[in-house]
Amino acid sequence: MNGRGKWLAVTALAGASVLLVAGCGGGDEKSAGATTTTTGKAIKAGLISDVGRFNDKGFNQFQLEGLQRAKKDLGIQIRAVESRSAGDYLPNFSSMARQGFDIVIGAGFLLADAENTVAKQFPNTHFAITDYSIHAPPFADKQGNPLLKNVGGLTYATQENSYLAGCLAALMVKDQGGKQIISVVGGVKIPPVDAFLAGYEAGAKKCVPGMKVLKGYSQDFIDQAKCKSVASNQIAQGSQVVFNVAGPCGLGALDAAKENNIWGIGVDKDQSFLGPHILTSVVKRVDVGIFQTVKLEQEGKFNGGADLVFNLKNGGVSLGKTSSKVPQDFLDRIDGLKQDIIDGTITPPTVVK
Repeated sequence: MNGRGKWLAVTALAGASVLLVAGCGGGDEKSAGATTTTTGKAIKAGLISDVGRFNDKGFNQFQLEGLQRAKKDLGIQIRAVESRSAGDYLPNFSSMARQGFDIVIGAGFLLADAENTVAKQFPNTHFAITDYSIHAPPFADKQGNPLLKNVGGLTYATQENSYLAGCLAALMVKDQGGKQIISVVGGVKIPPVDAFLAGYEAGAKKCVPGMKVLKGYSQDFIDQAKCKSVASNQIAQGSQVVFNVAGPCGLGALDAAKENNIWGIGVDKDQSFLGPHILTSVVKRVDVGIFQTVKLEQEGKFNGGADLVFNLKNGGVSLGKTSSKVPQDFLDRIDGLKQDIIDGTITPPTVVK
């Protein structure tokens, strides 16, 4: 990746691992006026959710927290609008662009086509998108060359922390005996979901060769019953750990784990608040991505046509709180693998086999 493609990644992620923000609730639309906590440039920043909406206890909510942090710390005007269906994406983007927002951020992969359409219509408005590279269609040509100078990508190396979670899950199952099986429930089969699955399976088999990893998709990010059904089928086959990679739908998978007295692994946000059955969580610091993108916009440093890259090295992805039942030697093993990934000795896969 060239210097332009890195898009000030080092600057943008300074302090990422220590940024903490408060929780928030849901609602159809949330907006707030400018504050006077800083003397920075007065800008307007908008965020558009995917169909998971802002009360999903994870992916969308965490991004809203980053936007609210920007309002508090940067003294800007913000607005967050929820999408109840995919049909809301295009009008939501168009509305914010027409209202003169300086930067409009799409909350995920599913919003790419709508965002691309509106970004072309409003070349003087800046846009960014979570979980999507500007080097991929529709934002780029077949050779990966960006087509738009006003859109930036926010990408997360979740295969890295998923690798660590897979190792931990496998070690716990080997230690407790029984069927040597763990599993993962994905939502829709798209690249950002598959990166979690690929890393999880690779990490499990690295630490416990022969560990069986069941993989399933609910084809949904909302309906908890669908994810619970997939997870229940995996548990019936002997899975002793279920990893949720399906947003709000995945809460059903974690509920199935709780009901069957086995481990669950959270996603996107630290989901240890769900109960003691949560082994750990594969945290994606989308709050940091939103905050830092807005900060760059305020500073006049937003760089369209490039990606910000978040990984273990810069604190953009991590593991959440780990159960107190995990032995210290397992934690030491995980720390060693983390360093190997940071050093480049291990490169977790992003494609599901």
